[in-house]
Amino acid sequence: MWRNEYQAKLTSVGEAVAKIKSNMRVVIGHACSEPAKLVEAMVQEKSNFKNVEIIHMVAMGKGEYTNPEMREHFRHNALFVGGSTRKAVNENRADYTPCFFYEIPRLFRDGSLDIDVAMIQVSEPDEHGFCSYGLSNDYTKPATENAKVVIAEVNKCMPRTFGDNFIHVSKIDAIVETNYPLIELPRPQLGDVEKKIGENCAKLVEDGSTLQLGIGAIPDAVLLSLKDKKDLGIHSEMFSDGVVDLYEAGVITNDKKSIHKGKMVVTFMMGTRRLYDFIDNNPSVELYPVDYVNNPMVIAKNNKMVSINSCIEVDMMGQVSSESIGLRQFSGTGGQVDYVRGSSMAEGGKSIIAMPSTAKGGKASRIVPVLKSGSAVTTSRNDVHYIVTEYGIADLRGKTLKDRAMALIKIAHPDFREDLLKSFEERFEK
Repeated sequence: MWRNEYQAKLTSVGEAVAKIKSNMRVVIGHACSEPAKLVEAMVQEKSNFKNVEIIHMVAMGKGEYTNPEMREHFRHNALFVGGSTRKAVNENRADYTPCFFYEIPRLFRDGSLDIDVAMIQVSEPDEHGFCSYGLSNDYTKPATENAKVVIAEVNKCMPRTFGDNFIHVSKIDAIVETNYPLIELPRPQLGDVEKKIGENCAKLVEDGSTLQLGIGAIPDAVLLSLKDKKDLGIHSEMFSDGVVDLYEAGVITNDKKSIHKGKMVVTFMMGTRRLYDFIDNNPSVELYPVDYVNNPMVIAKNNKMVSINSCIEVDMMGQVSSESIGLRQFSGTGGQVDYVRGSSMAEGGKSIIAMPSTAKGGKASRIVPVLKSGSAVTTSRNDVHYIVTEYGIADLRGKTLKDRAMALIKIAHPDFREDLLKSFEERFEK
């Protein structure tokens, strides 16, 4: 019986993290599914560890393993830089590995990132002994399938979610029972700029479209502007509370989707308790590994696929920088390019990069003649389709460099258009 096996694997937090040894590579469950008690215990027991590599993407926890005093014990390898790990990466106390989100499971499988330990957080087991990965399938499930040792927090607060999203008790090596509220992502405050951007993006969304949305104020503003649409669907890297509003209003039905009809398909979740309660035991929501959900070939099967993502700045050729400010790593590639390419290949698909026209409180334009020296190009000029600001929509597909530059200047903030026009003249009208 699986229950006997479960009981045999129950252990304390301290005994669980003792399975980690020096020089090992440890993958931590993603985002709001971070196993906080296990991570906390690992940090407390730092004196037992030397040179342990910590793999994570968006670290929503404290990230204490990146503190300066942890240098000889832990080395963080970020596949996406989050708020709690950014300082360490930019001070060279942690590393960043560039990668497309959908390709991360392959790194685990092919030995590029060979995994010793996966530390995860899951739901309580069902009557058959299967625990749900809850909020995060993404790279977390593939990590457990390729790790030598799997350590799991079984948290009573973790929702049970469907899809290819379960792990059997027999596949777990050590179990720690916990009962504490999950990490939440508060809903952002929307200003007039975000609302206008949302309205402009909504103009590009047709009835029956399938949507991918990122995180933050702009995706929420887009959702707010879609209340008059019909039969929208979700195939997205993630979604948060705003999708629940449209689903309950009958705007999101998933009835017109080309694949997974009737289902919202994602690879992870971030939001408030309202979202977590909504997805708990909800058969209309399914989670799958990121190498399926974010695979451009899978995304492209959705007719009228619309991807909406944000960025840091765009140059006049249409090159999009979404992850670094000069040489300073700010975030990561994530799934932006996965969805830009997937939606571009879809029948009737559209990819949108949406951003406020300015940064630094209006002191800097996000549309620039050239990207800052050292900035990474996330979405290439060959991939880019629509750029949207509060001042309008620039369709760059099929445009010459000269026409692209002029289209972008038209949606730049008026305070910066004169300088941009001067750069335009120097480049194209000599």
